[in-house]
Amino acid sequence: MEFNKTQLAATVPNVLKKFADLLDTEMVGNKVIIPEKFGKGYCAGYILNENIRLLLLDYELKEELTLEDPDNDSVGKMLLFKFQGIFPKTEKLSAEKPSVLPTALIATRRVGSHIPVHTNTATINIEVSASYLDGLLNVSGKSTVLQQLLQNTQPLLFEQLIQPALQKIVDEILMSATFGTFELYFLRIKTEELICRLLMELEKRDENQLYALNGNDIRILYAIREQILEHLDIPPVINELSADANMSPTKLKRLFKQIFGNSVFNYYQEFRMKEAARLLKDEKLSVSEVGYQLGFTNLSHFTRLFEKHIGLKPKKYSMMV
Repeated sequence: MEFNKTQLAATVPNVLKKFADLLDTEMVGNKVIIPEKFGKGYCAGYILNENIRLLLLDYELKEELTLEDPDNDSVGKMLLFKFQGIFPKTEKLSAEKPSVLPTALIATRRVGSHIPVHTNTATINIEVSASYLDGLLNVSGKSTVLQQLLQNTQPLLFEQLIQPALQKIVDEILMSATFGTFELYFLRIKTEELICRLLMELEKRDENQLYALNGNDIRILYAIREQILEHLDIPPVINELSADANMSPTKLKRLFKQIFGNSVFNYYQEFRMKEAARLLKDEKLSVSEVGYQLGFTNLSHFTRLFEKHIGLKPKKYSMMV
């Protein structure tokens, strides 16, 4: 049975309705098509139940706008799951620059009363009630990360790489419009599955103590992360990074591992090997060319490290892809 207009309106987030008004356009179901005079692309939004809100954002605007969220009073009770680098059109970008590989951000307490509407966005945003998840899960005495995340009493942020199994669920969500009558039901199931799998990954983290974050710390840590990934041929030096960040080495290492789930050097090596695999696969470079481009002077060491991270020796990997 098709939804009537009243039923349909109840499934559309208020922020999407305001976005349509801002662009002086009509909604098509749960979707706002960006008028050509403002840019291109679309935004789709769904209230899946009283505890979960889903936004699919894939658009480019000619200028940045600011949009007030009518439901801002409730955001302190919600957790935000933000997926980026996951739309088909971003695959080329992801291949070219390791820092935009598919990732998920999991955050407590969204900060600020306004949503910046950036000129270029390709993300999936899921907002879910922390108390709703806490009621579904039994995390007492288990993972410190999950306990403090679900308590939602201090500002926290985690970033998680999206593995193929998670990307498959994302792809199914992006195809949901083809399910017609079952679209909303299908979206709710897949959204909860996605959240569940992400929380299963977070549970593996071994932090015994978490530190409250502020906006400045987060900006600094992401700038340091970008600095590391832009120079994969140069191993990071903690004292130099901490000087750039105006942080103590201890604080830098502690907060970096808390956000990204790995030490600075191990995170660097992981992305270094992903870039090595990309150069072998997409650029068709030789093993020695890749090794030297990424700063290795000892190709035997490069081979051992590549096999440890990728599971195959680089020569064999290059022959298989």
